[in-house]
Amino acid sequence: MIRLAPLIGLSLLLAACQDETVSGYAGGIWRLTEMAGDPAPEGVTLDLTEQGQISGQAPCNRYSGPQSVPYPWFETGPLAVTRRACAALDAERRYLSLLQSMSLAEVAGDVLILSNEAGGELVFAR
Repeated sequence: MIRLAPLIGLSLLLAACQDETVSGYAGGIWRLTEMAGDPAPEGVTLDLTEQGQISGQAPCNRYSGPQSVPYPWFETGPLAVTRRACAALDAERRYLSLLQSMSLAEVAGDVLILSNEAGGELVFAR
């Protein structure tokens, strides 16, 4: 039993170090390819930054906010958004509204799909 104690301790330590949020899939910017079945507006990104944070570029403005529920769940807190005007504000409102309604994340290779119970989806690729 004494020989197993260091192995058990090491296993617990490694498990505690893993990021159990979707931020565990950070390491590159995710680019929106599809928004609720429609082609995505140009230049929309999602960056899974430090544990518990997301940020990115909406059609007009940058945004950031918390996201700390365990994977595969997805839930943003209030988003901070810059206030620059542009012709794509309707697409921006739609994207940010959809992003905040997402409840599930699925990562398969270089594809990230955020979805909700109403059938809405945001599809990203790296």
